[in-house]
Amino acid sequence: SQQSLPFSDPFLNRQRANDFMQADRRLEAISRERIRERIKAPQERQREICENYYPCEAYAFRHGYAAAYRHYFGNRRTK
Repeated sequence: SQQSLPFSDPFLNRQRANDFMQADRRLEAISRERIRERIKAPQERQREICENYYPCEAYAFRHGYAAAYRHYFGNRRTK
């Protein structure tokens, strides 16, 4: 006698077929997050530069990181 097993049918319905695709979404989200980690926002880069220079960091505690960065590094131009 043939028993009806859940996987005896070679064809899947649409909901079960979509179960396989969810793993790709997670991997895609992880890769997007890693790209965001490599490409930092300008404000985040400025804050890190300011944190590495003690006078700028001390100034930032009173006036904020944006003002401190402008005070110490704002007049510099890079080519």
